[in-house]
Amino acid sequence: MGQIEWAMWANEQALAAGLSECGGPGLQGQDLAAAGAGALVCLLEYPRSKRKKGSTMERCGQKYLTAVVKVFGPLTRNYYIRAVLHAALAVPAGFLLSTILGTVCLGIASGIYLLAAVRGEEWSPIEQKPRERPHVGDTIKQPPSNPPPRPPADARKKQPAEVGG
Repeated sequence: MGQIEWAMWANEQALAAGLSECGGPGLQGQDLAAAGAGALVCLLEYPRSKRKKGSTMERCGQKYLTAVVKVFGPLTRNYYIRAVLHAALAVPAGFLLSTILGTVCLGIASGIYLLAAVRGEEWSPIEQKPRERPHVGDTIKQPPSNPPPRPPADARKKQPAEVGG
């Protein structure tokens, strides 16, 4: 059986935490700070990482945020840093009742990211491979040697009702 890629689970957990913190608080004082922290987590976590084996489904519009995450280099690529960042963002949000769900999710995501970092995982962008155009000579290997199948001669003759009408 294959090895579990923990970062994939942490990414989904942290994105849910960020959305919870953005949508949970009102727009006043400390709640506004929690909403800002949730928006930061969402921007960091929206681009998925490329899987080691198999294919990775890219999120809609992910390529734009991937470029932003790539700019920060090792700060966003290293899962130890993400684990510490999420743990640090979870502490102040834990004092607000409206963001308690996001805080718990962020704490869990921090733990999973720490596990992923210990196992040697790292964030890598999903990059599209350039499509190769087929060469004209390569598309047809050899022309067919037999004619296409045809119905028997009896079936090809028109019926008398079709001829008159």
